[in-house]
Amino acid sequence: MVFTSTTAADFDTIFSTLLERGKMDIEHVTAIVGGIIKEIRSEQNTALKRHIAKFDQWTPEKDEELKIDAEAMAQAYTLLEPELKSALHLAYDRIKAYHEKQLPKSWFDTESNGTILGQKVTPVDRAGLYIPGGKAAYPSSLLMNVIPAQVAGVEEIVVCTPTPENEPNALLLAACHLCGVTEVYKVGGASAIAAMAYGTETIPKVDVITGPGNIFVATAKKLVFGDVNIDMIAGPSEIGVLADASANANHIAIDLLSQAEHDEMASSILITPSAELAEQVNLEIEAWLQKLPREQIARKSIVERGAIIVARDMAEAVALMNEVAPEHLEVSTDNPFELLASIKHAGAIFLGHYTPEAIGDYVAGPNHTLPTGGTARFYSPLGVENFLKKSSVIAFSRAAINEIGEACALIAHTEGLTAHEQSVRVRMGSAE
Repeated sequence: MVFTSTTAADFDTIFSTLLERGKMDIEHVTAIVGGIIKEIRSEQNTALKRHIAKFDQWTPEKDEELKIDAEAMAQAYTLLEPELKSALHLAYDRIKAYHEKQLPKSWFDTESNGTILGQKVTPVDRAGLYIPGGKAAYPSSLLMNVIPAQVAGVEEIVVCTPTPENEPNALLLAACHLCGVTEVYKVGGASAIAAMAYGTETIPKVDVITGPGNIFVATAKKLVFGDVNIDMIAGPSEIGVLADASANANHIAIDLLSQAEHDEMASSILITPSAELAEQVNLEIEAWLQKLPREQIARKSIVERGAIIVARDMAEAVALMNEVAPEHLEVSTDNPFELLASIKHAGAIFLGHYTPEAIGDYVAGPNHTLPTGGTARFYSPLGVENFLKKSSVIAFSRAAINEIGEACALIAHTEGLTAHEQSVRVRMGSAE
């Protein structure tokens, strides 16, 4: 992996390369994804079945085969080991409790002249959730996407997930049952995004699509945005770690690898003012790699997209990490809250020596669907608001229109919009 310091002659070049990590080759796959979307829109289920045969190596004969039976989900839940079932319930309860605190409320304000102004918060009618299922299945992602939609009050939730060789992940099915989800479809990739965005004979059109995925899924979400809303365009997983000499090198090494094992394009970056810690972490990474079942994936990620940077001091380390704007940021120091105010850009912040990023992936409570590739500079984690929309509420009394209507009519007249002006004046009794 890259091992450098801010005093190195080529540091600026190396760091600039790290900042470019989020640029997935969307241009390269846009034509392919655009073709897939066009096929789904025109051929619907026929195209879906063809794509499933091509990408997931099984061929649905009937439309009904696209949907996972609710009894299969219930059975998967029943067959869970008690400890795992308990763990899923713990995760569900904590995630729900956290997201319930995010729920915004409608509000109304009455002025002395009788004007009522306010905001009405309403959930979307139907949400589409994409849950990856290619190299690995992620029941935790189902919880993280379903629960905020349920808290928001979404009445209909549609889930799409790929099922290679027509073998749904049992734990994912169990999680669906736990969440009370009944519309689950065995469709993945760009095809699933297109199906949810425009609808087919089997899969209903949704209002918003959320959930992570590969470059084809991300590109599809980008292309359908505007016809439906989306949460974000998320790329490969990543972690940034700020640590000083008080950190445990063994802990930091495995934390970096916790993201590297996701896929070869994941990014793991440590920035520290301690050269000794940097050296120790580098050694511990190699020791851990040899123990991981997903060593090949993690090693390629670390070698090609990992970095350890030695900074002059912690202030410089924080400044550099703000430029990185990582999806996950661990702050491994004795007094991490002292740095919190200085951290401006990160999807989720994990403070202290006993707060590994992995705890946030499953049971901490906050959402693990996060902005990647530096987009934490302007995106937020998935939350309840992704499934809500706000309507402005305006009600004027006769006294109110007479009090401030002249100002409105004057502005409309100045803009040359006569009908606007007169629609106010007729209510004031001063129409021309």
